[in-house]
Amino acid sequence: MGAHPKGDFDLSRAVWQRAEGDSSDSAVEVAFVDDLIGMRNSAEPEGPVLVFTQAEWDAFVAGAQDGEFDLD
Repeated sequence: MGAHPKGDFDLSRAVWQRAEGDSSDSAVEVAFVDDLIGMRNSAEPEGPVLVFTQAEWDAFVAGAQDGEFDLD
């Protein structure tokens, strides 16, 4: 099987972080490894990890700041 188009996200080097003050059992956690960003659900630490390039992450953060994902 060939390499993933985004590269390899090295889980062994991931230092997972969550929003400051969030102590919930099911928080979104992110980790920055080289030029890739991983996102996971803290309730399932062995579960799937979404992997983003820096450009994808920047677009996601900009959209969130602009209210693009607001539900109202």
